[in-house]
Amino acid sequence: MSRELASAFPAAGSIPEQWRPAVDEVGRTLLLDGEVSLFEGARAGMLSPVHTRGTGGGLEPVALGPAARAGEPEGRRALDAAVRAWGDGRGDWPRASLQERIRCVLDFVKRAEPLREPVARALLWEVGKPWADSLKEFDRTLDYIRETVEALLDVERSAARGVRAGGFEARVRRAPLGVALCLGPYNYAVNEVFTLVIPALIMGNPVVVKTPRYGVRANALLASALAGAFPAGSVGLVTGDGPALVGPMMESGSVDVLALIGSHRTAQVLLRQHPHPYRLRSVLGMGAKNPAIVLEDADLDAAAPEIVSGALTFNGQRCTAIKLVLAQRRVADALVERLAAEVESLKVGMPWEGGVAITPLPDPERPAYLEGLVEDALAGGARVVNRGGGERAATLFRPALVYPVASGAKLHSVEQFGPILPVATFDEPEEALGVLERSPFGQQASVFGRDPAVVGPLVDHLANLVCRVNLNAQCRRGPDVLPFTGRKDSAAGTLSVTDALRVFSIRSLVAERDGEGMLEALAGTSTFLEQPGPEGG
Repeated sequence: MSRELASAFPAAGSIPEQWRPAVDEVGRTLLLDGEVSLFEGARAGMLSPVHTRGTGGGLEPVALGPAARAGEPEGRRALDAAVRAWGDGRGDWPRASLQERIRCVLDFVKRAEPLREPVARALLWEVGKPWADSLKEFDRTLDYIRETVEALLDVERSAARGVRAGGFEARVRRAPLGVALCLGPYNYAVNEVFTLVIPALIMGNPVVVKTPRYGVRANALLASALAGAFPAGSVGLVTGDGPALVGPMMESGSVDVLALIGSHRTAQVLLRQHPHPYRLRSVLGMGAKNPAIVLEDADLDAAAPEIVSGALTFNGQRCTAIKLVLAQRRVADALVERLAAEVESLKVGMPWEGGVAITPLPDPERPAYLEGLVEDALAGGARVVNRGGGERAATLFRPALVYPVASGAKLHSVEQFGPILPVATFDEPEEALGVLERSPFGQQASVFGRDPAVVGPLVDHLANLVCRVNLNAQCRRGPDVLPFTGRKDSAAGTLSVTDALRVFSIRSLVAERDGEGMLEALAGTSTFLEQPGPEGG
C-alpha cells in the first residue's frame, strides 16, 4: 500500500460536515406493482469506495447503510406485474395514447427535479464520482428524457402523414414489443439506466429495472417519482444479486426485450437463459477497447490533453474511454513525454474536492486487477512512465502511463476499465488498422493527424471496423442525438435519442383500400391511429 496515496483519504471523523453521507434505509427500497416499500428480507451493508484513515494507519470503507438483497420471489413479483401490465398487448399501458405516455414521462421529470442534489450525493458516495460530474449526470439524464419526448413527437408527426401505394392507404406507426428488462452499469448508474428505461416506457413497454450493484441508493431515491408518474405495474425496480434476480426472469420466457449495458460475458449468459432467444429483442451496450491512433504529423500538444481526458476522465471507467494509444514510432517518445506531463497534473483525491480527477474506484477488486495488468506489461518490456503510476491504496489507484506495450501484453487487447493508459507503437498506418481488425471489440476510434491523404483512407477502413471515428478528438458517447452503438462484442442495437425509440418498438401498420375512409374515422376511437397535434396533443 502506498502511504502517500493513502494520505489522500480523510482521517476518521474528519470528513467535512457538509459532505458527510446519510446513513439510512433508502437502499432497501423496492418498487413492485406500483408500491414503494422497504424490503424486509435479506440485506447487505453498502460500503463506499471512500475510506477513512484510522489512528494506526489502516483504511476502513465508509458505511452507507443496508441494501436490499431481493431474490427470485421479488423478481418474479416485479416481472408478473409487468406481464399483467402488458396483458398480451391489451394492457392499459401498451394501449395508452401518445399524449398519456408523454404526460407520464414529463410528470416523472417534474417529480425527479427536486431530487437533483440527493441523487448526485448518492452517486458521489456510492461510485466515487466527483461532485460536479454527479450533478452533470443527473442534469444530462433529465435533458435526455426531455429530448426523447421531442424525438417521439417528431417520429409520430412524420408517421401521421400516412403512405399511399398500389391502391392502398396505410398508417405506419411504432408499437411496443412487450416486457422489457433493463440492466444498467454502475459507472453511469442513473444516466445509462434511464436512457434505457424511459425510451422503453414511452414506447408502451412495461419495464422491470434491476439496479446496478453500485448505484443502489441513487436509483432508489427515484423510485417514488416512478411510482407516482406511471401506472402500477408499468415499471418495477428491484435490488439484489444479479443471478438470483435476473436468471429466473429470463428463464421464464416472459421477457420480450433485454436491455443491458454491461459486459459481453453477462449478455452471453442471459441470452442463453431465455427459452425463446429468437423472440427476444436485445439492446446491448458492452465492452470496448477504443484506440487513439496518433500519426506522425499530429499536433502532439493538442493531442496529449485530449487523449488523457478521453482515457482517464472518471478514472477511465467508461466504455467510451480511450483504452489504447497507438503512436507512430517517429513521434511516440515525444507524445509519451507530453502524456506523462498531463497525467501527472491530474489531481488525486476525494470526490467532494474541487478540481479532483482521480477518485476511489467503486469496485474494491479493481485495483488488484489493474495492478496485474501493469505487471504483465512490465514483464513484456514496458515501463511505467509517470511518477508513482500504478501505486494503490485500498480503492485508490494512481494512473499509470505504460510504454511501450508489446502486442502480446494483456493491456494491448484487454479492456482495463480503469486508470491505465497503455501506449504501443506502429510504423505504418496499416499496422494500426490490423490491431482493430484482430480486436473482438468495435465501438470507436480516434485519429490524430492532419494530412487528408493519410487520414482519408484510414477513415474509410475504420468506418467498417468501428461505429464512430473521432477526428483529432477523444472517443465519447454524446451528443445524445448521435447514434451510439458498436460492432462485434461491443454492442447490439443502436442507442441515441431517436434510435432508442426504434429499438424498443416495432413498425406496425393499418391499411385500407383507397377511398374507404375508415382510417380517418378510426382516428377518434383508436389510440394507435390518433393524430398528434403540434404539441403532441
